[in-house]
Amino acid sequence: MEIVIWIIVVAIIIFVLSGLKVINQYQRGVVLTLGRYTGLRQPGLRVVIPVIQQMIRVDIRSTPIDVPKQEIITKDNVTAGVDAIVYFRVIDAPKAVLETTNYVYATSQFAQAALRDVTGNFELDDLLAKREEVSQRIKEIVDAETDKWGIDVENVKIQNIELPQDMKRAMAKQAEAERERRANIINADGEKLAAQNLADAAKIFAGVPGALNLRTLGTLERISTEPSQKTTFLFPVELIDALRGATNVLHGNDRDKKG
Repeated sequence: MEIVIWIIVVAIIIFVLSGLKVINQYQRGVVLTLGRYTGLRQPGLRVVIPVIQQMIRVDIRSTPIDVPKQEIITKDNVTAGVDAIVYFRVIDAPKAVLETTNYVYATSQFAQAALRDVTGNFELDDLLAKREEVSQRIKEIVDAETDKWGIDVENVKIQNIELPQDMKRAMAKQAEAERERRANIINADGEKLAAQNLADAAKIFAGVPGALNLRTLGTLERISTEPSQKTTFLFPVELIDALRGATNVLHGNDRDKKG
């Protein structure tokens, strides 16, 4: 008889202990009583009725899921491989359990479909340059669909855009041609600016008597930094013209005296 009593006591203890559930701070407990939803349990030590009640723990932390690489065709008929990552959080645990069999898998599958649909409506150049805009559109579509599952999509990030090798080589040639074009434009602008400065300097020298002589002396000073056996004298054109004019005047006076 005592053995039977001890067996009953142990069974009762096991029965009571099996009804004790610990819910972590980052979890919520969805309770089903005889298959029907009867409440939500908050973090802490909670009691459920064994056999009659069932509690499903739901993680409410931000959860990242990878969107596998999708083979897409852009609006300008370029084939590319695009993958992304989605960050979501459960904000309504009962809906996440009752409205879908696996909310993580469902969110992942819908994100894949949205990724293909959105990226297929962009041209390749826009897809490469407007990743944030593309990611925002995907987020809005996925968030609107998963809202009925109690899921909040926090962020979507496009990670890699894989292009064919031929397209990569073509883009590299295009970038190189663009750099050469900019270099030629810069060189042309530099030549134009130098020519303009030379023209302005020539006007100043022509309008100020003796300016060219001073410039010539300054040039001689820079090129004659070390003593040498040869001395170079540079005569400005104005000085030579002045000497020729003086010589012609003297020759004219001599002819007048002889006459």
